Amino acid sequence: MDGTPTTEDPIAIFEAWMAEAAKTEPNDANAVCLATATPDGVPSARMVLLKGVDARGFVFYTNLESRKGAELAANPNAALCFHWKTLARSVRVEGAVERVTDAEADAYYASRARTSRLGAWASKQSRPLESRFALEKAVAEYGLKYAVGEIPRPPHWSGFRVLPRRIELWRDMPFRLHERRVFHREGTGWRIETLYP
Repeated sequence: MDGTPTTEDPIAIFEAWMAEAAKTEPNDANAVCLATATPDGVPSARMVLLKGVDARGFVFYTNLESRKGAELAANPNAALCFHWKTLARSVRVEGAVERVTDAEADAYYASRARTSRLGAWASKQSRPLESRFALEKAVAEYGLKYAVGEIPRPPHWSGFRVLPRRIELWRDMPFRLHERRVFHREGTGWRIETLYP
């Protein structure tokens, strides 16, 4: 019944849908549109890659000095929108945002390809780039600096977790009479409602 607590877990449903999408989407099933806003409400959106999900929330990583990093530091709320064309499904997530722990960021950073780790040092994300050569030169310089041993995680690079307070699961249905189920976080559980398409 609409508006009543449910034992259904939208995170578990999301994980099942993501597993299906990983088999059907031609590229990056974990790509998601991330929307942030300035303190006065001016929005911006961009694509990022989801790198983790569990009962706590949805995790992505970035340069903390980027536009999204600055906006999240000033206004720690975000929205995510996944769309899997091959499945005719989408998921919308809204919630507060928190930084992941240093241990989580270190573990994920260590799992990245060496060139991606160097890129995290070399890129002044979201700031003007004078030339492609400048970026490639910076990557080469950090490659020499860290030619031997591990490449440490830059202090300006970490992750964020979106703590869902609202999750909408959308499925395409005939005649544009789509299915929209919304889960609202209430304590440790969820309240569910169905919306008109």
